[in-house]
Amino acid sequence: MTQKDPAEPTGAQHYTEAARCSLKARAEALRRVRRLRFDTIAVHGLYTVDEALDHNHGAIMEPTLFSSAQAYRDSAEMELALGYKIPTWCYTRIHNPTLGFLEDKLSLLETYGSDIEAGCCVYSSGMAAIGNTVDALMALPGSQPPNFVSSCQLYGGTYQLFDARLKRERGMDVRMVVDSNKIDEWRRNIDKSTRFLYGEMPSNPGLAFFDVAAVAALAHEHGIPFVIDATIASPALLRPMLYGADVVIHSATKVMSCSGFGMAGAVIARMPILSNTPNDELKADFALYLKRYPQREQGGCLHPFQASMTIADLRTLRARVDEWSQTAMTVARFLEKHPAVLAVNYLGLESYPLHELAKKYLWLVDAGHDERYGRPVNRYTHMMSFRVKGGPEATRRAFDRLQLIWRATDLGRVKTVATIPAISTHLLQGEEARKKADVPADLIRLSVGAEHPDDIIGDLDQALGAAK
Repeated sequence: MTQKDPAEPTGAQHYTEAARCSLKARAEALRRVRRLRFDTIAVHGLYTVDEALDHNHGAIMEPTLFSSAQAYRDSAEMELALGYKIPTWCYTRIHNPTLGFLEDKLSLLETYGSDIEAGCCVYSSGMAAIGNTVDALMALPGSQPPNFVSSCQLYGGTYQLFDARLKRERGMDVRMVVDSNKIDEWRRNIDKSTRFLYGEMPSNPGLAFFDVAAVAALAHEHGIPFVIDATIASPALLRPMLYGADVVIHSATKVMSCSGFGMAGAVIARMPILSNTPNDELKADFALYLKRYPQREQGGCLHPFQASMTIADLRTLRARVDEWSQTAMTVARFLEKHPAVLAVNYLGLESYPLHELAKKYLWLVDAGHDERYGRPVNRYTHMMSFRVKGGPEATRRAFDRLQLIWRATDLGRVKTVATIPAISTHLLQGEEARKKADVPADLIRLSVGAEHPDDIIGDLDQALGAAK
């Protein structure tokens, strides 16, 4: 920023009017972008040619601002900005323009195909996104201690947060649903003090799947929001807000940031959300509320460099999810017939009990506008799990023989990765909780990447030979 010209207009009225014009231009850009296809939004987001020319030296890619803080022209601008009276980013722990580019893109992708208005707040990890969401919705306890209801088929870190940190350490009332497809089990756990319903779908690693619309409708019957972690599917296959969900959480570390160079999380929330939390600001724009208060104070902000990395990876989201899902289907069919495999959990297999329900919800976005298909097509994600005959020891022998496939707790990568959840991601939750969540000791989780399916199958075949 150059030294202020003494003749340049200043003062609160000037800055307020400039902010009004800026917000008007943004709203118009948003209207234009909403008319674009999913792939185009994934490439551009809300970063326009005008913004590039007017503010970013014509840079065709979203700039990465490493600066920790924003400077102001004078005290009037600073006061308006820090009072949230005009648009500002102020300090990277609060916001940053590069984070804003990512948030715009994610909210547009998550609401694609609808007229839903939503905001987004990005975080340093998916767990930070979950933690801030739960803390905000459970604040202001009132006359009765609040509770929330969650399915028990969750990523191991989420389960530990809910069960160990919140329930056992902080005494929070966390109520677990064992069979998420039984709507009556959800209903039985709800009372007047329930703040929200929470689910993960498809679940990691068991691929649990439930009727999103039915659970969302149940939440709304009680005037509370439905929060869903849709990390595995991504907006390329499932956009839960179209079925009534209020808040969608992503570990953007996974398929969104497929290159695997860092971590990110995101909360996308419709405006407004239903809630019995006594906080009007929270209800009106939940994502903005998270950014202004919990994230600002707790400091789980995303680094601008990682935001840029995720923005870049998102540009190819639909194409990658399409290709990797097709590869995963090929691999799942191979495993289903393999003599050393006891069972395969993959939503695309007709033999899988939840296949018909998954078929109702998992659709490749814009397939009808793709000349290769010209019609709606189902895709069933990159992730599967399978059980090896012979028990845990046979499972470990097969796992240890993998040569091409990486042994790691990661998923959603351009490289195929495998883990044994019972000894890794779900180890700390204990045997009893693993049993409820259907995570047996002989289960291998497989996240399929961009390799040729023949090579993935070849590695699995040679490894499974050791299980006998």
